[in-house]
Amino acid sequence: MVKLGGHVLDRLDADSPVLVDLANDIASIRATTSPVIVHGGGPQIASLLERAGLVSEFVDGLRVTGPETMAYVAMALGLVNLRITAALANVGLPAVGLNGVDGSLVRGKARGGPLGLVAHEIQVDADLVEQLLERGWTPVVGPVASDDAGELLNCNADTVAGSLAAAIGAEVLVLLSDVDQLRADRDDPTSALESVTGADVRLMMADGSIRDGMIPKMQAALDALDAGATRVVLANGTRPHALLGVLDGTNPSTEVER
Repeated sequence: MVKLGGHVLDRLDADSPVLVDLANDIASIRATTSPVIVHGGGPQIASLLERAGLVSEFVDGLRVTGPETMAYVAMALGLVNLRITAALANVGLPAVGLNGVDGSLVRGKARGGPLGLVAHEIQVDADLVEQLLERGWTPVVGPVASDDAGELLNCNADTVAGSLAAAIGAEVLVLLSDVDQLRADRDDPTSALESVTGADVRLMMADGSIRDGMIPKMQAALDALDAGATRVVLANGTRPHALLGVLDGTNPSTEVER
């Protein structure tokens, strides 16, 4: 399971080094594994909201999402999904783009309050993804879900990745963002951590060392490990061939252990 987010997705054109390297890395590992990609789209959402004259607001790393904002979120994530799927197809990979509404893959409830249509209590039905994997397809999943009334919800992509990794029994969850490693002190580059335990992560969340956008990433790591994943790794997706570098240990990263 590979999750792409942050400024990893700043460029989405056909010759984006990140997308080209990702596609080639996925092609390299498909002989031995069946990868699934989950993506965010923060830069594209922010850009579209700015062009529409809407302000981006966040609470605990989650985007405040009213009905109007949700429409732009869905549009932006749809573009990201198409670009990633096209990059995979360009190197000959059979890829298919999905979002959480397809096949009732991801359902949840709106948090309400200041966050509005942000999903929580999400439930994953991985049947569609598993069928695609069995037939040799590479699923590319965008984090839009629906509730029991059919309302669209904005899901945090890290949460979707962790929950889906758990549902399909993924052995490894790789969280590619725009930082090399988790830090004991977010503002101190020398405090980078090569490995942490789940207990360490919970303590760092409690004392505020992990905050803002890192909270859902680390919660996704905990969820995946609790469900049986053997490895969860956080790494910088903007590095050349980031995925292969994580898997072979040549790129800096933080491994979250049980």
